[in-house]
Amino acid sequence: MPIQMKLSDDVTVGRQPSESEIQSMAADGFQSIINFRTAGEDEQDLSPDAEGEQVKSLDMEYLHIPVSLDSLDASQVDAFREQYKALPKPAFAHCKSGKRAGAMLMMHTAVENGMSGDQALKQASEMGFECDVPELQNFVRDYVNSRSNRTT
Repeated sequence: MPIQMKLSDDVTVGRQPSESEIQSMAADGFQSIINFRTAGEDEQDLSPDAEGEQVKSLDMEYLHIPVSLDSLDASQVDAFREQYKALPKPAFAHCKSGKRAGAMLMMHTAVENGMSGDQALKQASEMGFECDVPELQNFVRDYVNSRSNRTT
């Protein structure tokens, strides 16, 4: 996955930004930052709390939804989707590499657009998200299929 990938005018997904990158995002007009990393993860220059303080000091909204593949469940995705709708856009969503953030946004988008789980995974792949974790693929497929209001 590239360092950043614009999914829509509302959201860009990527790896965890540095302090200077967060400042650039504020200058570039981002209004919210969403962090899916858990506290204490490897290679985390800014803790979620420190990142939140910096983001808020730049007059942006900050949403921290700690997601671990070991404990990911549908209620976390539901909670994220509800809070995401209220955030000012555009938003930048991240985790360590962008995979969890991409999966969370793809699930939201797929459900909002009435897609199936397989359609969501196909679209994610076409956009350049390489989901090489079978558990995450299965979770995305099952979540979207259980929440989507498809007419087909």
